[in-house]
Formats: sequence, structure tokens, C-alpha cells
Amino acid sequence: MKNSMETANRYLLNEEEEDIANYIKRHGLEMTSTGTGLRYQILKQGSEKRIEKGEKVTLEYELGSIAGDLFYSSEKDGVKSFVVGEGGVESGLDEAMTYLHWGDQAKLIIPFHLAYGLHGDDNRIPEYATLVYTIKVIDNQ
Repeated sequence: MKNSMETANRYLLNEEEEDIANYIKRHGLEMTSTGTGLRYQILKQGSEKRIEKGEKVTLEYELGSIAGDLFYSSEKDGVKSFVVGEGGVESGLDEAMTYLHWGDQAKLIIPFHLAYGLHGDDNRIPEYATLVYTIKVIDNQ
């Protein structure tokens, strides 16, 4: 049983990696990949001040899938605010903040294991969803 679960997980991860690589190529992105699998690209540089753990950030955003589905947006659902490093958001989004500066605009690709995993969010995000965020960090510093 354990071996078949490991095989299935490896298959899902490999398939997701291929989907992400195809998305990046198709959209001509130049993304940085972290050790966890998060990808990010700074679209527009903000200030020189880095975001630090413990700081409250507010984001304008669009959140969708690599297939192009739009799940949530700040325009429809309101801005997203959270304290970096305290959870309450996708672990991939929280991690991304540690690479960004106040006022940055960025694109993020968050693999399902850093997002909502096997179950989705029980609302608009389905199971095993690889997320694509386009964000702007509101510079409230």
C-alpha cells in the first residue's frame, strides 16, 4: 500500500512539474524557482525595503489556475491581508512574501502541495490545483 501511494504521489508531482514548465514556456515567463517548488517573477520592482516575517501585508491580486480559470480576485473579493510567517494563507503565498519588497508586482506559481493540496478550498479551488497569482504588494510602509 505504501509503495503504491508513493508511486501515485511521484506521478502527480511529475505531471504537475511538466504542466508548470509548459505554462512558463507558453507564457514566456522567466521565473525563479525556490527549493520548495514555488516559482516567482518580479513584474515591477517596488521599494528597496524587503518584506519581513511578522509584518502585515496587503495584496491586490488575481488568483487562478494554470489552465486559465479565475478563482478569486481583489476586485471581486476584496484585498488579501495577512501577517507574514503566521499562516492563515497558502504556504506558497506566505513563502513568496519573503522574496518580495514593498510595492512589488509579481507573478507566482504555487504547486498544489504549497496551496490547497488534495482537497481544494471546498469553494472555488478544486483538488490538486496548481495556483497562479498575479499580485501587487500594497506599499503601506
